[in-house]
Amino acid sequence: DTVRVIQFGDSVELCGGTHVPSTGTIGLFTITTETAVAAGIRRIEAITNETAENFFRQKAATVDEIAFLLKNPKDLKTAIEDLMQKNQSLQKQVEAFQREKAQLVKHELKAKIESVNGISLLTAHVELDAASIKDILFQLKSEVNQFVGIIGGKEGDKCSLNIIFDENLANEKGWNAGKLIRDAAKHIQGGGGGQAFFATAGGKNAGGLSLAIEEVKNLIS
Repeated sequence: DTVRVIQFGDSVELCGGTHVPSTGTIGLFTITTETAVAAGIRRIEAITNETAENFFRQKAATVDEIAFLLKNPKDLKTAIEDLMQKNQSLQKQVEAFQREKAQLVKHELKAKIESVNGISLLTAHVELDAASIKDILFQLKSEVNQFVGIIGGKEGDKCSLNIIFDENLANEKGWNAGKLIRDAAKHIQGGGGGQAFFATAGGKNAGGLSLAIEEVKNLIS
């Protein structure tokens, strides 16, 4: 029977919001988030008064801490941009070193491939991340006929198990790397999956890699 309305110029809207006796009591006002809630409708959230003042005090304190960590440069923004550029440059160098290391590891692994029952089998442990190992395995699969690779990898406190089969060989033998790796991954206290010819698993027990590799090797033998 009774509703409240707010008028802004010619616009008169129904209002169900919080009211103040005057806008001056709101004090400091700052929008904190803006999100889409439906097609053509957006929601903004804001804080005011003492809450907003505390928000900016915390922001200022954070800026002071950052400036202290950077030894109080005259231009904080420029100092941060320089730091980001240096970090980006160093990251590119690290990636280049990782690629070089991966290529060296690949050559070493290729020399370890042995012929077993008509297949070119590679089993090994390497100190590389899973992405680099995957890249190496796919390169070797394209270079070596009837290739089967079972590689355990370790990087920091993480480890990985990786299996790859020549597609024709996998179809002929009925092998499925995804199924094999799910069972073997228990040795590294992890899990994973993948396709019939390639699968990978991550875990936290690098000490179990030898058992995992041996289990897969025995199953395909």
